[in-house]
Amino acid sequence: MPDGTIEPKKGRKFDQVLEGARHVFLSDGFEGASVDDIAKAAGVSKATLYSYFPDKRFLFMQVAKTECARQAEHAIETINMDAPVRQVLNAIAIDMVDFITSQFGKRIFRICVGESDRFPELGREFYESGPLLIRGRLVDFFHRAVENNELAITDFELAAEQFHELCKADLFPRMVFNMDDEFTPAEKQRVIDGAVDMFMARYGV
Repeated sequence: MPDGTIEPKKGRKFDQVLEGARHVFLSDGFEGASVDDIAKAAGVSKATLYSYFPDKRFLFMQVAKTECARQAEHAIETINMDAPVRQVLNAIAIDMVDFITSQFGKRIFRICVGESDRFPELGREFYESGPLLIRGRLVDFFHRAVENNELAITDFELAAEQFHELCKADLFPRMVFNMDDEFTPAEKQRVIDGAVDMFMARYGV
């Protein structure tokens, strides 16, 4: 069975198949999604689908990796890392909170947990395709901020993880335990402000 680290064959309808699969997986989950439904949503034949992705598991892995990378790259490209520290942290926190509480973020997390026995590498692939990219950019930003005497950090990787966890406060546990599924802008802003304030209280100069 193909491993998630193997790169799929690219072709003219590759993105079309991925988009159709994304729609079906997020709607029906991994188990509920059928190859017939995915092919129909993508507007391709099953033969075309299988020419790119030999099985549903491999297709799901590629959908998760592609979507995570796309959202992470969007966040990286749209944030001005040369802005004042608090402004940068606020922008990063907004993207993190929006992703965590998005339909995709919630679906992919639940699928990662629900399918952990079926393909345990999914969690690693998901992390490397999204959160790890953001953490790397955060670490780079922290180094520059320390050089400019704006932050006082010695363990940069830990600080990046701490900021990520601060952005999950309150909302993530409520979502995971099915206490709430939707959050108001005020609820999100409360967590964003708290994350930035707490981080600056610890590491601000």
